[in-house]
Amino acid sequence: MCSACGYPAAPGHWTEAGAPTAHDRLRAKFRRAQVLQQVLPSYGLKVFEGGEIPGIQVSTLSGSQAILRDLDEIWAMAEKVSGGPVDPLDPRFIGDE
Repeated sequence: MCSACGYPAAPGHWTEAGAPTAHDRLRAKFRRAQVLQQVLPSYGLKVFEGGEIPGIQVSTLSGSQAILRDLDEIWAMAEKVSGGPVDPLDPRFIGDE
């Protein structure tokens, strides 16, 4: 259990499955956070990933914060804050527009 947030130790995210070392898994986690930092501001959210906790810290523009476990929880929070559906494969996020 994480002493900072109270979450049990997470087994890792599926996107880290091909990472052979702990260093590579951490690098994948930071890269995922970079992508989220580009996508989520349009939904009124900010992301911080310091690597110290098993989840990812997400905050609203009004200052409300939460530590979320995975992408499912992040998308649910984005939909709640924005009041509508969130499509992480929207062409404006993947460079097709």
